[in-house]
Amino acid sequence: MVIDIHTHTFPDKIAAGAIDALSREAHIIPHTDGTISGILSSMDDADIDVAVVVPVATAPSQVVKVNDSSLRNNEKYFDGHEVGKRRVLSFGCIHPEFEDYRAELRRIAEHGIKGIKLHPVYQKCDIDDVKFLRIIDCAAENGLIVITHAGIDIGFPGVVHCSPQMCRNVWDKIGDFKFILAHMGGWTNWDEVPGLLADTGVYLDTSFSSESIEPLNDGYWDDKDTRMMDEDQYMEIIRAFGAERILFGSDSPWTDQKKSRQFIEKLPLSERELMLVLGGNAEKIIF
Repeated sequence: MVIDIHTHTFPDKIAAGAIDALSREAHIIPHTDGTISGILSSMDDADIDVAVVVPVATAPSQVVKVNDSSLRNNEKYFDGHEVGKRRVLSFGCIHPEFEDYRAELRRIAEHGIKGIKLHPVYQKCDIDDVKFLRIIDCAAENGLIVITHAGIDIGFPGVVHCSPQMCRNVWDKIGDFKFILAHMGGWTNWDEVPGLLADTGVYLDTSFSSESIEPLNDGYWDDKDTRMMDEDQYMEIIRAFGAERILFGSDSPWTDQKKSRQFIEKLPLSERELMLVLGGNAEKIIF
């Protein structure tokens, strides 16, 4: 089974506007239209069995609505198996300013949601701030996976709310739990990741970290470096953490799922390691 642990979709009625705004903000090309039907089509092309949608609440008022939408989507696109082989599993969300986070985390866990997504940059709070720490602790108590954006965000140059050191602080304070750091542990902070985090139990996902950014043709990236991680840097991190703690993720629509999978498949991994990265590890922690 191939599982993409990190994708994004939006409700059909707002998808076009959301994709356009986010694409222009980051000056990058989208590879789907941002809908569930769009990700299903992309999954067909990339031969991916399950896509995990990780929604972000940018305001406390969005939390319940987004989580309710995730529950509905799971009934239709995952539990109901209405889409055949390709299935979409939606995680939940929470916001650091959401007051009744304990009840909400308990509610979504009881209704079968497997994890939550945090985005310290969009949510304007350090990942090791007490507001996030208490949420993460409660999520762990409820058996929820916690996946967070890690490192710099492409749309907010220079803004730091989730550095490798901050993630280390979270691990040291909360203890052993299912903690996934997106973008190979910290976007553009990759040199710091092995030394600070390899001896923890955190997982890394591969989303939006390989080869090069695919820019919009708007001139923004002409004088900027579009390179991300090459094979050598990837393998340095994988060897430091072990293939058992690496999860395939694309960040679709912001990268092409097929190209993201092909990059992983070209790495010098054993067949066993490749199967773990492409889905075995995710299957174990989700199911």
